[in-house]
Order: sequence, then structure tokens, then C-alpha cells
Amino acid sequence: MEGASYQRFPKVKIREIKDDYCKFELRDTDASMANALRRVMIAEVPTVAIDLVEIEVNSSVLNDEFIAHRLGLIPLTSEGAMAMRFSRDCDACDGDGQCGFCSVEFHLSAKCRDDRTLDVTSKDLMSSDPAVVPVDLSDTGSGYDNPEQRGILIVKLRRGQELKLRAIARKGIGKDHAKWSPAATVTFMYEPDIHVNEDLMESLTFEEKRSWVESSPTKVFDIDPNTQQVVVVDPEAYTYDDEVIKKADAMGKPGLVEINAKEDSFIFTVESTGAIKASQLVLNAIDVLKQKLDAVRLSEDTVEADDQFGELGAHMRGG
Repeated sequence: MEGASYQRFPKVKIREIKDDYCKFELRDTDASMANALRRVMIAEVPTVAIDLVEIEVNSSVLNDEFIAHRLGLIPLTSEGAMAMRFSRDCDACDGDGQCGFCSVEFHLSAKCRDDRTLDVTSKDLMSSDPAVVPVDLSDTGSGYDNPEQRGILIVKLRRGQELKLRAIARKGIGKDHAKWSPAATVTFMYEPDIHVNEDLMESLTFEEKRSWVESSPTKVFDIDPNTQQVVVVDPEAYTYDDEVIKKADAMGKPGLVEINAKEDSFIFTVESTGAIKASQLVLNAIDVLKQKLDAVRLSEDTVEADDQFGELGAHMRGG
């Protein structure tokens, strides 16, 4: 056992990167690490979200609870969330959650004074901290019919109706409530390894080749117009549906194609709500994962395990 090393050095290759979208490859690690990274991104990277709403006036058609719920789900810019304190741990306000170290205050005041319907949006939320404001959707191509309407709709007011409130935003994580999750979606897939049996393929007629290629729901294969040979055009479009394998069996050509998942290679797709950039979401997730691993490594249980298992326990935690 001594001298054996289980240490691996994962590699990351970025494919595409935008403010709210990121696609990258994660190699030389296993599914447990890939899934841990995904779960941390969804549920444990902190953001800021509205957590307390005090409504002073509400004569809109929506009741107080409905509006409070809608306010909570508005994504707020949270680049500084990692450095903020959780309100429960804040010693400046004794866990009250209403001081500048652990919270941000918002005010909203809107009244409809004419016959045109007034749209109250996230743009009407006034923040006490310019670093924590509702995410600006004006340049994300969100497809509003009215180019003047930017922001997330909270409620519509008719003549004489009014909404006035104060809200407190706090730091939190998606595990406690989905409103704190910075991720719109995080997925990963195993990178497929596709091998076509060329000899078997050449025994097919052109029509059989076309029929086999078209049996795939996604465009993984195509026929080269010059050589008339079947080629793999986009292996990552394969969804592990086994349709081409079933088709080959039905044609009496089992083994026509062999598709395996590379067990140490993953393709991640990350979409952010806008609270933090997608690239920052990945980096923050790695930091959170490191903190969790450090907590395990330094816990008393681990020290006891070292005493119990001697050199093996020490080796397994990097000793």
C-alpha cells in the first residue's frame, strides 16, 4: 500500500465563455468530482437575495405574500457575496441581519396616476449599495416586445393603485432556498468515444447507410458526398440514446458502431442567472469545494481515523 498514489491532476479546457454562459471540458478526474462541482455550483455558492419585505402600502391586485415571493426571486448582482457575512454569523448586528456587513436595504415606491397601466419592475427597486442591484436585462436579448421595458416585472398598477415597501437582502445559498442559487442550469455529460466498423459499413448499400445515419435523433453522423463513406461529424451531439445501435442490430449488422463513455472526461455547460458571471460561478464553486474538503481534512473524526489506520489514514488525507 505504501508508495501508491491516488492523486490526480484534473485539467480544464474552456470551450466558450460569455457573461451568463460557460462551456468547458474537465478531464483526468472521476464522476464523483464532476458531480461534486456541479452540486456546489447549484446549491452552495452564495449570492444575495431579498429575504425580508416590509410592505407599507399595497393596493395592487396581488397580495403581500405574492409580491414578497416575487421580490425574493429577482436576481441581484452578487460579485461580493463570498466576502459578505451570513446574517446568522454577523457579530456587528447580533444576528439581526440588518447591518451593512451582512445585508443590503432596498426601497420601492410606485403609484399609478393616469389611465395607462404602470408596470412596476426590478428597475424601481432602489438599493442602498450600488454593488448589489437587480440584474440588468437590457443587454441580454431577453426579447421584450417593448424596448423601453427593462427589468423583471413585479406587478402592474392601474389608476390610483400604489405599492410602497422596504426590503432587506441577505447572503444565502441555494440549499436553503432556490432564490439564492446563482445557477440557471448546470449540466455535464460524459464525452463519447465513437468507433465505426469500416469493414461492416462498406457492406451496406448507400440507402442503408443513409437510413442508418438518419436513425440518430441528433446529427452525430453524416455521409461524405465525395467518398460516400459514413463519417462522425459531431460526437458530442450523441445523447446515449442507443438508437444507432438498435438500428444496426435491426439491419443484421451488430457491432457496426461501438460507443463508449470516457469515464474521466466531462463536458460542462453552465448558465448563470446573472447574479455572478458564469466563469466566476465555476471559480467560486471550486473555492467552496476546497473549504468543504479542508473542513473534512481538519475535523476531529479524521484525526481519530489517522490514529486508527496509521500510515494509510495519513496517506489518504495527503499526509
